[in-house]
Amino acid sequence: MKVLIIDDHMVVRDGVRRLIAPLEPQAIAEAETPRDALDAFRRLRPDIVILDINLRGGSGLEVLRRLHANDASARVVVFSMYSDLVYATSAQREGALGYVSKSAPSDELLTAIRKALRGEPYVDSVTASLQESAAVNLAARLSTRELEILHMMGEGQSLTDIAAGLGVAYKTIANTSTRIKEKLGLERTSDLIRFAVETRGGRLLGGV
Repeated sequence: MKVLIIDDHMVVRDGVRRLIAPLEPQAIAEAETPRDALDAFRRLRPDIVILDINLRGGSGLEVLRRLHANDASARVVVFSMYSDLVYATSAQREGALGYVSKSAPSDELLTAIRKALRGEPYVDSVTASLQESAAVNLAARLSTRELEILHMMGEGQSLTDIAAGLGVAYKTIANTSTRIKEKLGLERTSDLIRFAVETRGGRLLGGV
C-alpha cells in the first residue's frame, strides 16, 4: 500500500505515519502545499491519500478537485480539524471517500482508510452525528464553492482574503457572495456575515 499524507503541520504528518504503521504501508510520501501535493501524487500514484482541508498556500478542497481531475479513481480520506457537515458535504461532493475530523477517536482514521481501500465511504462518528441537522438542507441549496466561501466568511475572512486564499479574482468572490445571499434570502452583506459566523463549526447547522 502506498500512502500520500497532505497536511501543512509536521506533527500531524508524523502522527498519521505512526497511526497507519499497523497497515504496513510500502511507501509513504508527504506534502504540505497544493503544488507539492499534486507533484507527489503524480510521482507516487498512491493507493490512498490522507488530505487536510487547510493547506499552506491553498485549499484542500481544490487539491481534491485536481486529484480527481488527474485520476478519477483516486481514493481520498479527508482528515480535517472541522467536524461540521459543511466541509464534510463539500468533500464528499468532490469525491472524497472518507471524512474524519481530528477530534474523532484515532481508530476512526484507520477505519476510514480501510474502507476507502475497498471503495467504501466513511464519515466519522463526530461528523456523522450532524447528519440529521439543518446543515443537510443548507448543503443542498449551496454549491461546493459557495459552502467553502460561506465557511471562510464565518472564520472572519474578508472577500479580499478569500479571493487571495483561493487564487481567484475579487469580483468572482463578490459575485459568489451575492448568489449565496440570494439563495439564503438575505439582503445585506452584513446579514450574510452574521449568518456565516453563526453557522461556523456547526453551532447552528449541527445544533452543537
